[in-house]
Amino acid sequence: MSQFSLGLTGLLLAAIAGILATPIGVQSTTPARADSLCPADLDRAIALITSRPELARSRWGILVQAIDGETPLLARQAEQYFTAASSVKLLTTAAALQKLGADYRIRTSVYGVGSLPNLRSLQVVGRGDPSLTTAQLQALVTGLKEQGVRKIEELVIYSGYLVGSSLNPTWEWEDIYASYATSVNSLILNGNSVTLTLSPTQPGRSPQLSWSDPLAARQWQVINGATTTAPGSPAQIELRGELGQPVLKITGELPADGEPEVWNLAIRDPDRYFLDTLRQLLTTAGIDVNRDRLVNAEPALGQELGAIASPPLPVLMADTNGDSNNLYAEALLKQLGAPQGNNGLDTLSQTLTELGVNPESYRLADGSGLSRHSSVAPQALVQTLRLMAQSPQAQLYRDSLAVAGETGTLTNRFRNTPLQGQLQGKTGTLNGVVALSGYLDGPNLRRSPLASWSTNQRNRLPWFGRRSMKLSCSCGNSNLVSA
Repeated sequence: MSQFSLGLTGLLLAAIAGILATPIGVQSTTPARADSLCPADLDRAIALITSRPELARSRWGILVQAIDGETPLLARQAEQYFTAASSVKLLTTAAALQKLGADYRIRTSVYGVGSLPNLRSLQVVGRGDPSLTTAQLQALVTGLKEQGVRKIEELVIYSGYLVGSSLNPTWEWEDIYASYATSVNSLILNGNSVTLTLSPTQPGRSPQLSWSDPLAARQWQVINGATTTAPGSPAQIELRGELGQPVLKITGELPADGEPEVWNLAIRDPDRYFLDTLRQLLTTAGIDVNRDRLVNAEPALGQELGAIASPPLPVLMADTNGDSNNLYAEALLKQLGAPQGNNGLDTLSQTLTELGVNPESYRLADGSGLSRHSSVAPQALVQTLRLMAQSPQAQLYRDSLAVAGETGTLTNRFRNTPLQGQLQGKTGTLNGVVALSGYLDGPNLRRSPLASWSTNQRNRLPWFGRRSMKLSCSCGNSNLVSA
């Protein structure tokens, strides 16, 4: 028998999948509706998991409902608020797709004032494209040179397109040093992140520091108090920041034969990083820049000399949902709000209400779910999933989700289980929170929206091996996976 790892949330879904995967009646050849299944079987299977003694202080929220049915197949605390984690991204992307449309792209434009070859001003207007890279900037600079630009009196970077704070004030301060909690500004470059690597040297000496981008490294002062130790000794390295200060302190020990320690960090001042990178590229290309400045008020624009367009919205959504990219989620939220002059939360709520989602079923403080101030009921997610499945954008929305055992954040989950390839979903994980929502396929119930939460987990969830059990009901027998 093949072995696999399956967490508690996975056990719940495996139990659900076991029921749905069993045809109703030996001769049944067509999918059945939710009300013809056996909810009692699901209740028993779920109770075997949630009643475990080590989960006595945990709280569970579960909702499973057919797209074409009004009665839930399974509901437990479905209208209660839970810490949302990355499940919020399902709401953000649904609103973005409804409001902005599938053809939406985020445009970064460059305008020139003056006559070639010497421009009085080169103006860069960023609009929050989270996918922008140095390679794309290099291509833009090459295009400027080919047009005859040789000198720029003033390089002006307009960074005021997006509304609100670039760093969410409800995020935990320990997170803001990490690349998954970087600022969301109008001119995002390289994901606003940089990699710091600490490599062992000779015993007794300090490990060597290296940065993936020297321009980003300028923004940090690193105090390296670590020591390289003898081969075979344990690695004990800690990286700490000082709140409000551009200081990183490294302490501990790294064995001479050990693997390097790698940290993906947030760039502290992404506007300055963008400006420094662009100016360096211009200078390297032989285009002289006399001075530069960052502005929040949009200048009187000249003629557009070039532009970079992001991939279309469905591609951005795939990064947001499939790979659970916080930066992309927050950027899409701000895209919703920028034309209306808000941070996106009001527009998101209005859009989802128009779609038919109960506005009282969620309370959001961000678009990614990193904030513990964001609360969502399973009802909100299942409503969103059902309504999007009935919309003209249904396939685009579904395609943005990870596939169990195959892609995205579900690549290594549910392999060799009934869920592999049958569940498309969005994970949600914070300390003490595990969530999974999405669409579950089966011969009895096609594309059933579901949401499952476990909160107040004191420790990391235990993992279990596989064994089979049989549950009998009036509908027949179902092979379920349990612990």
